[in-house]
Amino acid sequence: MTTLRKAEPAALAEAAAHLRAGRLVAFPTETVYGLGGDATNDRTVADIFRVKRRPQFNPLICHVATTADASALVVWTDMAGRLAEAFWPGPLTLVLPRRADCPVSLLVSAGLDSLAVRVPANEVARDLISRAGVPVAAPSANRSGHLSPTQAADVVSELGSDAAMIIDGGPCTVGLESTVIGLLDETPRLLRPGGLARATIEAVTGPLGRPRPGRITSPGMRLSHYAPARPLRLNVQSAAPGEALLAFGPDAPPEGPTVRNLSPAGDLTEAAANLFRMLRDLDRPEFTAIAVMPVPLHGLGEAINDRLSRAAEAGQPTSRRLD
Repeated sequence: MTTLRKAEPAALAEAAAHLRAGRLVAFPTETVYGLGGDATNDRTVADIFRVKRRPQFNPLICHVATTADASALVVWTDMAGRLAEAFWPGPLTLVLPRRADCPVSLLVSAGLDSLAVRVPANEVARDLISRAGVPVAAPSANRSGHLSPTQAADVVSELGSDAAMIIDGGPCTVGLESTVIGLLDETPRLLRPGGLARATIEAVTGPLGRPRPGRITSPGMRLSHYAPARPLRLNVQSAAPGEALLAFGPDAPPEGPTVRNLSPAGDLTEAAANLFRMLRDLDRPEFTAIAVMPVPLHGLGEAINDRLSRAAEAGQPTSRRLD
């Protein structure tokens, strides 16, 4: 049976022991809650895929406590060092070639010769990883394709008893998955928009390239993802009869049983933090769909719109989906 514990030293020590023993632990990061396991243990990583019901062509992110820990797993580059110095710990994942002696399970990379690595900003997460003494593979702590969890209660409802322990560190401060940058050739590439805005990264890298067409090289690159059960109607000003409304900005209708406002002030950081929680709030059987007001595309709006478009795509007929 899963144990839900507050993020206190004794609980973190117990959770670290679970990780070393090959069991799964859900824990908070600044982005979303992660379902973590020893990244060097093939059977544990396979268990993450099983619990997530995740297609095994979709790579996982390997979480470590320090930049030095990351550079021991991948072929480190000057650009990786510059990005790590600027943004780690933080909501940025780097995809780099695996070192020949990398101990991380090949299942984490989904058969690729690259590895996605991140140093989370959340102190509870880094403390847990340090105590465990192993790199931790940790996708979001939800069933594959469902809404990502931003508080411990979300994990309980999603995974039930499938984790040995859930660490409750309170709500996530960013609320969107990490931005993923590919460093596999001479051009840094934006593989997934996320909790760190493109313009902020480009101040270090210069203009970011697009993903290369073809094989998935990063977590979060499937077209259909992050789906509530109710279909979404995007970029509308009001809800139709029977629909809920996910609003944005000061001109939206007042909040009530059928309305949630991502940010009444029009603050994209606040909107990002509220996105998954409010989608969950409105994903109720009494609604036929969720209508979504427009969200600006600049800054974190790029990542918010990315998640919304993937959620909307997931509600389309199977013939239109890529996963």
